[in-house]
Amino acid sequence: MKVNSAKLIKTVYKIEDMPPEDKKEIAFAGRSNVGKSSLLNTLLGIKIAKVSSTPGKTRSINYYLVNDNYYFVDLPGYGFASVSKQEKEKWSYLLDDYFKNRKNLITVILLLDHRHVPQPLDYSMIEWLRELEIPFMFVLTKADKLKNFEKKKKFKEIQISLSNYGEYIYLPFSSKTKEGINLLLKTIGEILGD
Repeated sequence: MKVNSAKLIKTVYKIEDMPPEDKKEIAFAGRSNVGKSSLLNTLLGIKIAKVSSTPGKTRSINYYLVNDNYYFVDLPGYGFASVSKQEKEKWSYLLDDYFKNRKNLITVILLLDHRHVPQPLDYSMIEWLRELEIPFMFVLTKADKLKNFEKKKKFKEIQISLSNYGEYIYLPFSSKTKEGINLLLKTIGEILGD
């Protein structure tokens, strides 16, 4: 897949504000500090998603129209965000509604930090997606922060820690060095049938 155009078309805080379900969409999910905005900017080739040094800045569901044909959907990060319990509950309802009712969602790209085995909240997200029968794959971010031998070791550890869930795609990725970008775009293209 080649990204020719991308624009933010909608920022959603309430489920009734979702755009029409007229295009296939791929959602991006992960912990608050996993590098989701950086990954989206790298994939889309423009600085479109707001990157912050403070985890948990994405508090809405952001819709990016890609090639006038698909939606890339940036979901609020889970985990570290220093927000009120009430705000977290609001996100939770929004995501629950999104995952249960969005008919044109074809897959979720679940981001994990390559340097660490999955955290309890990652397992919760995996179990939630499996329960709802939503297809997903893993992208291991921040690959540039590991030496090659560490990368192989961590890759294996992450795979083993998730092996009881079944067979999944795991793609190492770095927004800094662009490692994995071509393979990720190719995989997304195959998923979209592009």
